[in-house]
Amino acid sequence: MRIGIVGAGIAGLACAERLFGLGDIVLFDKGRRPGGRLTSVVTPTSSWDLGAPFFTARDRAFRAEALRWQEAGWASRWLDGPRDAMVGVPSMATLVAKQSQRFDVRFGVRVQALHREDGRWAIEGEGMREGPFDSLVVAVPAEQAAPLLSLHDLDAARDAASLRSSPCWAVMVEFPHDIGAARHFQTEVGIFSMLACNRSKPERGKGQCWVLHANTLWSQENLECAPADVAARMLTAFAQDLGMELPTPTFLKAHRWRFSRPVEPLDKTIWNPGLKLGACGDWCRAPTIEGAWLSGVRLAESMRGALLDAATAVHGADRA
Repeated sequence: MRIGIVGAGIAGLACAERLFGLGDIVLFDKGRRPGGRLTSVVTPTSSWDLGAPFFTARDRAFRAEALRWQEAGWASRWLDGPRDAMVGVPSMATLVAKQSQRFDVRFGVRVQALHREDGRWAIEGEGMREGPFDSLVVAVPAEQAAPLLSLHDLDAARDAASLRSSPCWAVMVEFPHDIGAARHFQTEVGIFSMLACNRSKPERGKGQCWVLHANTLWSQENLECAPADVAARMLTAFAQDLGMELPTPTFLKAHRWRFSRPVEPLDKTIWNPGLKLGACGDWCRAPTIEGAWLSGVRLAESMRGALLDAATAVHGADRA
């Protein structure tokens, strides 16, 4: 049995982990390296967690998974962060990178279409076509999942199309010395949804690195602005909110998350047993790392029974 998963983030990898041993699993991701919404930028002396800054574990199953990550040395507590915050070490991207090592993950592949022929699936992208697969999972943001699902499962496509994700402009900035900020983590300050000193997290190096996330309103109003202009304006706003003159940065760069967080997640499992086609992601559960992980796990639980039954039926027919 072959299973294809489009998207190698937390949700896709959680699904793959729970399907492990059922057959050959191949994951496809448009990113050039592991990370996705957990993307981190790391140099020998500096680092920035550009996407999700931390995670928490409330669900019992996810708490057990977070403990496993801790014991493996992939995660640690962030004492200067919000209550019960945990982070990947030495970066948030570690959580994806380490889990990816167990699977056949094809990075740098932008999947453009799904094809179904004679009850099996093929994946098509830029200059590639891969298959056949017995089952497919779409583990990408809702806005990207909808067109992939639309030719095959209208109900799933409508679910995905009914959602929208809020954007977020994120800025990475490094200063030549400690700026003397009173707090290393703040939320809802001026135009910002979050301000975080990356150096306050464990195993981040000595660089005076900050990550600034603009709130949804500001990000929407400035969505199509040039990154260099956004970086300069957000740095000015940062200085104003701190009430101090900041030193000239040694590094400054903005990144636009067009699909940052789903606004109203569905809280449902999307699985079509007849087509053996499913979808998962934070938009199916909750807009958090925990939500994405739970979505992938619950989809896999639905898939295992259906795929095992299908495999048993095929083997029974072959013996007859």
